[in-house]
Amino acid sequence: MKKIAIIMGGYSSEYKISLTSGNVVFNNLDSTKYKGYCIHVFREKWVYVDENKNEFTIDKNDFSVTVEGQKIVFDAVFNAIHGTPGEDGLMQAYFELLEIPQTSCDYYQAALTFNKRDLLSVLKPYGIKSATSYYLNLGDEINQDEIIKTVGLPCFVKPNKSGSSFGISKVKTQDELLYAIANAYKEDDEIIIESFLDGTEVSVGVINYKGEITVLPITEIVSENDFFDYEAKYLGKSQEITPARITEEIAEKVRNAAKKAYTILKMKGFSRSEFILVNGEPFMLEMNTIPGLTTESLIPQQAREAGISLQDLFTNAIELALNN
Repeated sequence: MKKIAIIMGGYSSEYKISLTSGNVVFNNLDSTKYKGYCIHVFREKWVYVDENKNEFTIDKNDFSVTVEGQKIVFDAVFNAIHGTPGEDGLMQAYFELLEIPQTSCDYYQAALTFNKRDLLSVLKPYGIKSATSYYLNLGDEINQDEIIKTVGLPCFVKPNKSGSSFGISKVKTQDELLYAIANAYKEDDEIIIESFLDGTEVSVGVINYKGEITVLPITEIVSENDFFDYEAKYLGKSQEITPARITEEIAEKVRNAAKKAYTILKMKGFSRSEFILVNGEPFMLEMNTIPGLTTESLIPQQAREAGISLQDLFTNAIELALNN
């Protein structure tokens, strides 16, 4: 039976969601094939947490753990850390050095996709559209007139490297701009300011399923709030409709864009891409490589619609990692 370390937690504001995702993975592992181990990764500690909440320190030299005098080494790692260090390439590089298979993409792809600015810049020459944007680094002069001239109003101010909608603001007037920038800087030292795209928001997962790049059913996002913010994502303030209520012609454009991005970037594991549909054309917002895996999350919803159970979804990810 293969020993699978499920890493969860992380160093960002997303750690609680990650713990939920990791526990869903643990509870849905095929127990005839795998023994799962919940590994909590925090800045102050990396620990294996057993079913009685006992903690055992991970040896970072080889990512092993000793329990009751017995050293446990893992056959593979299931990565369920949203944000840093699980989604930005740090853990991927660490496991590659240790030669331990893991379920997410490689370290370069993780670092690239985690950086919205760089991701959209790389994909643009391949015909994948995105909003007009303006970039700021912490310490840069903030020229409000220039920003608004570039992106217009309303606009979105976002941390460049952050997930789960932390630090995002929709700015409707110039008076709101400085507060929104300060709010985004709480999450990251880089900011992306984007023009407002007025259209339907959709989300679509792409996975390698049994050796074939597979686009999952598209989800339409209908937020009760101004946009798909944290409340809308996790506190029930949105409708998530799978499959999306869009024409087959538009759906095919979304599927092609999502699959093209996955292929161009030589992705592995999970991806979930977000688009705004404007006049029937998909504009990419971002790509997540460690998407939420709670039972309410979009990828599990889409997999369910495609007839793939959580157990099948997780088994597939682990087997691909083991046989890569």
